[in-house]
Amino acid sequence: MFDIFVLLFDPFICHGFMRRALVACCALSLSSTPIGVFLLLRHMTLIGDALSHSILPGVAIGYFFFGESVIAMGFGGLISGVLVSIFSGWISLKNVLREEASFAAVYLMFLSFGVILVSVHGSNLDLLDLLFGSVFSINVAQIRFIGIVSTITFFSLSIFYRALVIETFNSTFLQCCSVQYFQYIHMLFLLLVVLNLVASFQVIGTLMSVGLMIFPSLSVCYWTCNLLTMLCMSVCIAILSSLIGLLSAFYMLLPPGPVIVLCNSIFFLLSMLFGRYRHVVVF
Repeated sequence: MFDIFVLLFDPFICHGFMRRALVACCALSLSSTPIGVFLLLRHMTLIGDALSHSILPGVAIGYFFFGESVIAMGFGGLISGVLVSIFSGWISLKNVLREEASFAAVYLMFLSFGVILVSVHGSNLDLLDLLFGSVFSINVAQIRFIGIVSTITFFSLSIFYRALVIETFNSTFLQCCSVQYFQYIHMLFLLLVVLNLVASFQVIGTLMSVGLMIFPSLSVCYWTCNLLTMLCMSVCIAILSSLIGLLSAFYMLLPPGPVIVLCNSIFFLLSMLFGRYRHVVVF
């Protein structure tokens, strides 16, 4: 029993970088996973994936001009994600393309531009850190930024919860009430998605930032149909996966970002096999 206690808690007691990584992952779990639930219910998971890739050029530009400035990289990623949202929405309005198709086209353009920027002006290590994150090297300033994003997300979801639920399950009704209000709510939701993706890239990178957002929400769909329960359970799964992922990466000397996402995917597979609803294995 004592050995298990040492294995579980000794890394966080003895190493400050592990404590900082755990705090960052918990803060992200509290903010990004509820957003992921709404993304899933709106059938917008691919759009979330597109936005996670599209923040790379903005982050890269902020890094090259201002170094490892949390504000510069965060603001650059936010601007890049917002531009992709606006441009994709404009394309879908002016053409017959569906919204997800326009997002796919624009995000590929932004992603390729971002990779070229990093490859030309940065090192391979810079590219790996931006693509896959470096949660073990996260600092206090980055934790503060993640905390601010989590706070903004929490209050936004609390204030506009009813409107978001209506827009998720009956968007036609909200458009009939007020088209302008519907557009505001939709843009607010996309802004929250981009904000959380910008906060996530420092932990698990731009390529996998949507993983912490989507996998917990996919898992809870096999256990409950109640929205509030889904929100709470997704946060718990994300925190538990982050804890297991950090410990596994620490002991096995693996990159923590992909390990955290892999732990979330294992929870998803177990839920798919043995979940209460729509499970694969029949007892």
